Amino acid sequence: MASTDQRAPAGHLALPFFDEAHRQLADGLRDWTPAQAVDEADDRAACRDWVRRLGDGGWLRYCVAAEHGGALPALDSRALVVLRETLAFHSPLADFAFAMQGLGSGAISLAGTPAQQAAYLPAVARGEKIAAFALSEPDAGSDVAAMQTVAARDHLTLGSGQNDSDFVLQGSKTWISNGGLADFYCVFAKTDPQGGSRGISAFVVDASTPGLDASRAIHVMAPHPLATLVFDGCRVPAGALLGEVNGGFKLAMQTLDIFRASVAAAALGMARRALAEAVDWARKRRMFGQTLADFQLTQARIGEMAALIDAGALLTYRAAWMRDLGAGSARERSVAAAAAKMTATENAQKVIDMALQMHGGRGVEVGAKVESLYRDIRSLRIYEGATEVQQLIIGKAVLQE
Repeated sequence: MASTDQRAPAGHLALPFFDEAHRQLADGLRDWTPAQAVDEADDRAACRDWVRRLGDGGWLRYCVAAEHGGALPALDSRALVVLRETLAFHSPLADFAFAMQGLGSGAISLAGTPAQQAAYLPAVARGEKIAAFALSEPDAGSDVAAMQTVAARDHLTLGSGQNDSDFVLQGSKTWISNGGLADFYCVFAKTDPQGGSRGISAFVVDASTPGLDASRAIHVMAPHPLATLVFDGCRVPAGALLGEVNGGFKLAMQTLDIFRASVAAAALGMARRALAEAVDWARKRRMFGQTLADFQLTQARIGEMAALIDAGALLTYRAAWMRDLGAGSARERSVAAAAAKMTATENAQKVIDMALQMHGGRGVEVGAKVESLYRDIRSLRIYEGATEVQQLIIGKAVLQE
């Protein structure tokens, strides 16, 4: 899993955005992660392995609140940032496994009934149930209101042993992380097909529910378990509804807002690893009687990489700090998260590209760490709000000031 023998850096944790608890969390994870030997050749088997290990290690307890078996009283954005940055430094797939436990169960944490929370959240924290978040559709990615999956109330089953308040889901979701692997899905569907974003509701759907087919795997450039979900007469009880009827869009956005800064942190972890690989390579690669690190061009490039990482890091830590402390207005916190996600992911792409270029032919060799990072980073500029969406969020807010 590693091509350089080193732990994730920790100097940034001295910044005032973090408390001592965050520093202790990072120290423990920095010791634990390099010791994990996970075979990632099969992404689905590896994700199951990572979820089990993360659960056994107690790290998934940061995905839920203390009352449901979590480590902290509430979801803490700075803890999520520390965890994802450290995990991504060592293994983007480990970061993926951790993040999806939080994102996939986030709507239950925010709006679930006590019964729903008891049924799912403790198992998520222990790594016993794998979670997934099912929002995107073939024709509804950034434009969530365009979703076509419908959840219709069934009023035709009275007297047949069925409850007339059951919902029947019809439609499909795609690009669903942990699709075909998850034990349950938080699914968003139209309960008012004409209502736009105000006609969406959320449901928790067990993977074993008849009428749900999650077998259509999607293969991407950086192996991750993704699939298309097809709902064909998929019946769920009224108790599967998460939050209020037609309140699903707001719930989805609230869930994404919690984890947006942590996506930026994952990008930081990958960028820091690329920088570490570049520095290690520059120090040992000899050219024309000296090391690559002795050339001023190399020194300038490494300086640029470090500055790009710091720029994204400061925005990321600020966004997490603002959410945890409730600093500023809700809109200001959302804009801060958008700025962090946009800057950290875009800068990480640049840093990793520079690191690969510095490696020359070795950089594109399959099995090289910078080669896999080059593939891993690309999706972060798209998922959970593409860069262009973040630009719109920031731009509209500036124009309204």
